[in-house]
Amino acid sequence: MSIHDDAERPIGRARGTDFFRIAEQLDDEEREIWQRTRRFVDDEVLPVINEHWERADFPRDLALRLGELGLVGDGIEGYGCPPLSPIANGLIHLELNRGDGSLGTFLGVQSGLAMRSISMLGSEEQKQRWLPAMARVEAIGAFALTEPDHGSDSVALETSARRDGDTWVLDGEKKWIGNGTIADVVVVWARDTEDEKVKGFLVEPAQTPGYRAERIDGKGSLRSVWQAHITLDGARVPESSRLPEARSFGDAGQVLAGTRNAVAWAALGHATAGYEIAVEYCSRREQFGKPLVSFQIVQHRLVKMLAEVCAMQLYCLRLGRLMDEDQLTDTIAAIAKMNNTSKAREVLSEARDLLGGNGILLENHVMRHMADMEALHTYEGTETIQTLIVGRAITGVGAFT
Repeated sequence: MSIHDDAERPIGRARGTDFFRIAEQLDDEEREIWQRTRRFVDDEVLPVINEHWERADFPRDLALRLGELGLVGDGIEGYGCPPLSPIANGLIHLELNRGDGSLGTFLGVQSGLAMRSISMLGSEEQKQRWLPAMARVEAIGAFALTEPDHGSDSVALETSARRDGDTWVLDGEKKWIGNGTIADVVVVWARDTEDEKVKGFLVEPAQTPGYRAERIDGKGSLRSVWQAHITLDGARVPESSRLPEARSFGDAGQVLAGTRNAVAWAALGHATAGYEIAVEYCSRREQFGKPLVSFQIVQHRLVKMLAEVCAMQLYCLRLGRLMDEDQLTDTIAAIAKMNNTSKAREVLSEARDLLGGNGILLENHVMRHMADMEALHTYEGTETIQTLIVGRAITGVGAFT
């Protein structure tokens, strides 16, 4: 592609970076879902997302389109969820985050956390009631685990659940709960006061006095997806709303383990955006009488960025294959999440620098991706926690405390 061709392309649109021919490793359905998501991002997300991000406005119409396009379901079988292989699901996360981290995070909460909790741990009645509507995004879900005083050590959560006849009484606080202010159903994790076991409950905010969700404002990252500080004050839910297979914190951990795969793909999406934008910008921008790509140091930096993106792609492809074979372990997911989020931050920092002063303008997208990557680097387990998970596996010594 020539420099003149680049000049007519809206910055941020996909260049189709695939140096190692990943597409040739995909089946027809995976390639189709990749292209479908890419078209949605290029044609519908990128033209409007900066305005939503700047206003901290949730793009509800784009979220609904995810359901219409058959992109919501996290590979859950049946219940109105689209059939998605682990790689197809990862490609969706790649492309959505190439466009916008807020929309990608919404999908991660909706399908990877809320829907996956119901699918893995819910009753048949609960699955029939919620999953089809959530796959269409006619119902929105949230996952309430993190608390004001318990993030990385969420196993020590203090929210309590007390049995009272055929109902449960929930008391406590949750923080950083994606979709918490707009959700139709919230998966709340609480400790049973009788046996001290962590259990899961489906709370319907509109029908639950004692549930209060306050939007967290003032964020510099993921501005177009809303997180909540939730207070549960004597909130009563029926026994039928308890997730019957959620009997310990380990069950919540099983849900979370699957999300690290999605975060690795999401980080690849952000890095891909940074690299592709930098290539386009440096092809168009002239300094000292010639395009920036004519300078050796610029080419060197672009090639180093590409090398990191390619490595992240290979990580993700292998993750998908291992999930297909039911061989993905917590350790493998942790090292992929740790590597890809860290490398994405480096690629985006290079991209912002290559764009010079224009790198801070939202119209060039890189600054938004940089800000959003800060949240991905932290949520679903910080780099430190992922490092300790892997460290324990290779040494046999737990160093968490």
